[in-house]
Amino acid sequence: MKALVFSSRSYSETALQSENSGRHHLKFLETKLDASTAPLCAGYGAALVFVNDKVDRSCLKILAEGGTKLVATLSTGTNHIDLAAAKELGITVASVPSYSPNAVSEFTLALLLAMARKIPRANQRVREGNFELEGLEGFELRDKTVGVYGTGAIGCEVVKNLSGFGCKILAFDPKPHPELTKLCRYVSQDQLFRESDILTFHVPLLPATRHLVNDDTLAQMKKGVFLINTSRGAIFDTPAVIRGLKKGHIGHLAIDVYEEEAGLFFEDRSLEILKDDQFARLLTFPNVLVTGHQAFLTDHALRKIAQTTLQSLSEFESTGRCTHCVGS
Repeated sequence: MKALVFSSRSYSETALQSENSGRHHLKFLETKLDASTAPLCAGYGAALVFVNDKVDRSCLKILAEGGTKLVATLSTGTNHIDLAAAKELGITVASVPSYSPNAVSEFTLALLLAMARKIPRANQRVREGNFELEGLEGFELRDKTVGVYGTGAIGCEVVKNLSGFGCKILAFDPKPHPELTKLCRYVSQDQLFRESDILTFHVPLLPATRHLVNDDTLAQMKKGVFLINTSRGAIFDTPAVIRGLKKGHIGHLAIDVYEEEAGLFFEDRSLEILKDDQFARLLTFPNVLVTGHQAFLTDHALRKIAQTTLQSLSEFESTGRCTHCVGS
């Protein structure tokens, strides 16, 4: 099957080529997919996309007119794709429902531990020849209550990984995971916000979860709360988070995703002027750690993403359907 891969990077190309073994004709473009670049896909049966491609109705209409029948996203989330429009236009959408929950879980813990022990600041000091310990006092997880919002595949692994630190673990999910009841205590959303010293979020971006963290929910949380987001940027209302940081209500913030990341992440912008004032403001806080959407990026995860995506191409080519299609 002929497939055009948008937003391609060396790591994704290497994984796809390695797993493909010549089964499908893959062409790789660094260009993002949107309505302006969709004509490039004419004659290709499939478009492979990533989280910051804009696969809206206008884009899908152009893809359909060019003969594209399958859009496969190299991600679990599909909020960047208009699923209703795809269905109307006869385009099948496939995703990667699970690639490596442990990859994101481990990265979440890495962010947590890095901030808990002030490792970024300590590393910078040492590079400058400053070996002073003043201001580097951290905290131990065993003394904290950690709240896990969402115990799907990733949240489940977060609870399991946290359980070895001796901390008190609370969780909220509309559908509690029976396997976790020995490791954490399920509580209401309000109780989770009230009692947690640390809150980590592991939910998809849906209308109900957009701006889940806002002025009102922040007011329910403890003063000095530590917030972590490795799910989707728009889970957090950025202006509200900035206000919380300025007031000192948020004690620490660690994010691997950002609400307006589509215009920033996955590109080298080191020689550019940063035009996003909100993002620039976040970077001024000493108690904020930001990474560029890399929680998923492990060798294991990349192989799994490639395998699942290529499976979808093969199934669709043979039957016109695939196991991991969504929105149909």
